[in-house]
Amino acid sequence: MELELNDEQRMLADAVNSLLEKRYDANTRLHLLEQDELGWSREMWKQYADLGLLGLTFDEQYGGAGMGVDELYVVMESFGKALVLEPFVATVVLGGSLVAAAGTPEQKQQILPGVAGGETLLAFAATESGSRWSLTDIATTATPGDGESWTLSGEKTAVLGGDVADHLVVTAKTDDGTVGLFLVDAADVTKSTYRLQDGLGGADLLFADTPATALGPVADALGHIESVLDTATAAVCAEAVGAMEKMLWLTVDYLKTRVQFGQPISVFQALQFRAADMYVSYEQAKSMAMLARLALADDDATERHRSVSAAKVQIDLSARHVGQEAIQLHGGIGMTMEYPVGHYVKRTAVIGKTFADSDLLLEVVGAGGGIVRES
Repeated sequence: MELELNDEQRMLADAVNSLLEKRYDANTRLHLLEQDELGWSREMWKQYADLGLLGLTFDEQYGGAGMGVDELYVVMESFGKALVLEPFVATVVLGGSLVAAAGTPEQKQQILPGVAGGETLLAFAATESGSRWSLTDIATTATPGDGESWTLSGEKTAVLGGDVADHLVVTAKTDDGTVGLFLVDAADVTKSTYRLQDGLGGADLLFADTPATALGPVADALGHIESVLDTATAAVCAEAVGAMEKMLWLTVDYLKTRVQFGQPISVFQALQFRAADMYVSYEQAKSMAMLARLALADDDATERHRSVSAAKVQIDLSARHVGQEAIQLHGGIGMTMEYPVGHYVKRTAVIGKTFADSDLLLEVVGAGGGIVRES
């Protein structure tokens, strides 16, 4: 069990942080949000590809770097600090990981090198209106056609990255009630695109006898989906930790420079206590994000899911506390679009509703008796 980064992981963190510090400051990000129709930078996407980030966890035979979840954690924490807008989670962590896990060798060879090279964008379409994050309560149906062809009918909502995806990985039920994964060309789907509260792109998708291809053998894909979603949950936990770290130090710096009554407000003990409480929440979140990362190595899927769920509960609580304190200690400036703190709060709030909310996560943790076992 390795808790510290090794030399290779530290080099990766340094490379990603250096790129983002030079090319992704708050003003650049704000310009992308306000001025760029796409809402993110294709130039930066190419930079990520050149660094090997877009194929980070894919096998080398498919153009990837052959790394694991530890390296993914490093990248996501750095992305959280910079509030990266590019569809990394949608394309790499979700879509790409599902193709890598469930696809045939031919499908992997067809899709993953394009993802790793920055030419192909993916999205995972699973959620439906009223399903409340359920992976099985879905109405989208898959009907077999001639040969290996299928057609899909139904609707998917809040598809992260669905606004720009070239290909979609879609969940649908077959005639026998099996939940399968299907590949769909995004050009064949009716889209309603929009920006989420954090600035990332999303879409509602309509499938009307849409041509599709089964991703891998036509079989129950829930095992693959649950494994990838646990990895994605741990990834956004790391992103939230990076965002919390940035909010904390932005607030501390502000307290040191904001002058009131002739002296920096950092000298007031009440504000020092509040900043210290923010630090405690951040450290709690950091520890739980580490738990989520380590849990991904557990062969017991139930234990893995319970640990990841517990970690996200604490991280969501910590992010809410750190974000609220950051806004309040900054005063009115913290609420403006021109200042970065509010953007961090928005992103962590959206992460809190990504893949599941705290109520559902607590149900998962409670159903298993928690994560602390009696000796």
